[in-house]
Amino acid sequence: MGSACTFGIEEEYLLVDLDSGRLLEDPPPAVLTTCRGLLGEHFAQEMFRCQIELVSPVFDSVAQARDFLVERRASLALALENQGVGLLSAASHPLGGWRNQRPAAEAHYRQLFEDHRQVARRSLVCGLHVHSGVPLEVDRIAVSNRVRGWLPLLLLLSASSPFWEGDDSGYCSYRRVLCGEWPRMGLPEPLADWAAYQRYLAFLHDSGSLRPDSDGWWALRPSARFPTLELRISDACPRLEDALCIAALFRQMVQWAVAQPGPCPAPDVQALWREQENYWRAMRFGRRGQYLDEHGGSLTARQWLDETANRLQPLSDEARHAFSQAASVLLFGTSADRQLTTFALARQGGATHPQALRLVLEQLLEETAGQ
Repeated sequence: MGSACTFGIEEEYLLVDLDSGRLLEDPPPAVLTTCRGLLGEHFAQEMFRCQIELVSPVFDSVAQARDFLVERRASLALALENQGVGLLSAASHPLGGWRNQRPAAEAHYRQLFEDHRQVARRSLVCGLHVHSGVPLEVDRIAVSNRVRGWLPLLLLLSASSPFWEGDDSGYCSYRRVLCGEWPRMGLPEPLADWAAYQRYLAFLHDSGSLRPDSDGWWALRPSARFPTLELRISDACPRLEDALCIAALFRQMVQWAVAQPGPCPAPDVQALWREQENYWRAMRFGRRGQYLDEHGGSLTARQWLDETANRLQPLSDEARHAFSQAASVLLFGTSADRQLTTFALARQGGATHPQALRLVLEQLLEETAGQ
């Protein structure tokens, strides 16, 4: 399959007041100075003032990514704790509180909130984004067409947003439900090749649907700035090993797709129906869902994972480890499962609803810090 694709990871975090458990409405300058100082060029402000992003360098191996992210997460969590602030890597805050949050001050975000109003205000969620390099001579839309069917599998492995505004949402990834309120944030458009993608972007810009300097936010998209394919469907992962697992799986999928000969046309109508149904089931049921296969049958999440491993042969050592980690997630539970279990056990033990949610939050903070 040739040399492995390089990759990068973007993690979004929420800043939490450790006394109240609530999100910081307007982080003190000293807190943001700490974040910028520890992350340096890898720091980015996100949509809300209580939300920051770590943008990694380019990695050649998962081991490199682990070393970088372990150190950054741990040092940032410790430094913030000394200031009474918690670092939360999860797709939603279990206590909620979006109505009290303020948009970031950057002009880009001010425009985003002006354009999308209530949809933007409600989008207090965090994702895990993974960039995988694609050789310049390879059509990135062809690569996207080959891997897009696995997007729901990657989502269900990452699911970490079962609670919304202090209640069980009934979904494993309520974040992706909220993403459905935005334009151009769902599954990628069924396009034949790079030329068709460029025509589609030109249509969006020329018709005024997109601002001239804007792009879509599809669950899988070619990066506008780098020669990469960007995975955007995954929830933020409290446990770093889960994030690394998803990054390694996506990297292997892209590497496999790059190695396939010839063009890859857009999926047919039945394939699109299957993708949409699997996408909804991943949001709703996570690892417990039954998923549709290309032969008209159904699969458990574990069967789908095993079938994917067989399809992507030969596997790198990193990919074999990632599939093993993914199997463990399916056996023992995703973040969404752990949160719901912690909440249920606390309630059974006599905790009030707010007390049980606070235990869920403390678990997420500990997992983010690697404790």
